[in-house]
Amino acid sequence: MEPQLGPEAAALRPGWLALLLWVSALSCSFSLPASSPSSLVSQVRTSYNFGRTFLGLDKCNACIGTSICKKFFKEEIRSDNWLASHLGLPPDFLLSYPANYSDDSKIWRPVEIFRLVSKYQNEISDRRICASASAPKTCSIERVLRKTERFQKWLQAKRLTPDLVQIFPGAEGWPLPKYLGSCGRFLVSTSTRPLQEFYGAPPDQAADLAYQLLGVLESLRSNDLNYFFYFTHIDAGMFGVFNNGHLFIRDASAVGVIDKQEGSQEATRAGENKDIFSCLVSGCQVQLPSCESVSEKQSLVLVCQKLLPRLLQGRFPSPVQDDIDSALAQCGDSTRPDPEVLGAASWLKDILRPLRTCDSRFAYRYPDCKYNDKF
Repeated sequence: MEPQLGPEAAALRPGWLALLLWVSALSCSFSLPASSPSSLVSQVRTSYNFGRTFLGLDKCNACIGTSICKKFFKEEIRSDNWLASHLGLPPDFLLSYPANYSDDSKIWRPVEIFRLVSKYQNEISDRRICASASAPKTCSIERVLRKTERFQKWLQAKRLTPDLVQIFPGAEGWPLPKYLGSCGRFLVSTSTRPLQEFYGAPPDQAADLAYQLLGVLESLRSNDLNYFFYFTHIDAGMFGVFNNGHLFIRDASAVGVIDKQEGSQEATRAGENKDIFSCLVSGCQVQLPSCESVSEKQSLVLVCQKLLPRLLQGRFPSPVQDDIDSALAQCGDSTRPDPEVLGAASWLKDILRPLRTCDSRFAYRYPDCKYNDKF
């Protein structure tokens, strides 16, 4: 059956879905704690040149959420080729940067540093913020945003609640990397390997990743909170794999979300409460797509067309490979009705399930897979 969707769909721009739903609109965000980056910067060596400008602290305070600015300033977030003050900063046009993170400067673990939006989009939103206050390009971004009603609510709040932001933390089962903190216009999360690095993986690992990918799409389509997530486009770089073999959404820039329960009410409230935060990148005149234009099969068709063939074609003996190819063809056929595509995806999962092995290479489900049939 077709889901009963509200009339408006909220599209998520580059940033991180686990942090904030409105990250698409938010070019410059702020931390709730009383400490300000200015007090942190004063503790930094004058020779250290990681840069308030690079982080975005010359335009605004630290992002909402857990401040990780001290880690940058104490050099506890490092990258071998651009950390030191005498070396050049990384290119500012990139959306993400690999790095290492430490709590004691002895044990390091890989992380990724993400921009909330691209540098180009930041420049657009900065101009719009100044224009909203009839100010020149050199206006104080922070001062303009602090005057908005929305920001005043954040200042008065003792904790972040769903009415202030909608949030999807990995701790609650959402398939997203762990959020570690944010600073300026960057946030830091645990690191993953892009899915395309596994295109040549052994058959049992390819089957496991494909099975997980179909499971992720299923959880996004149907969950207890009655949200419907969909991809507007898909590439392998949007998914990543942790060292334990667990697959997650690495880049949520092409993910949209529909509140199936309160879609119409939320759309009405959004229209009533538009402010500069709502119009930073796209402008207030842009109409969101109708929910009715998004089908249940949309994400499955994209995945079955673009990603799963690279993992699964030509990897298994007949007749298993024949069944996989047939299921992929049906799942990736955009002309088929939703129930047929969903049925083909379910059939493909059934084919893949016994092809997955149970050993320590798949630490995310081992040794549970030895004792529990669901694995």
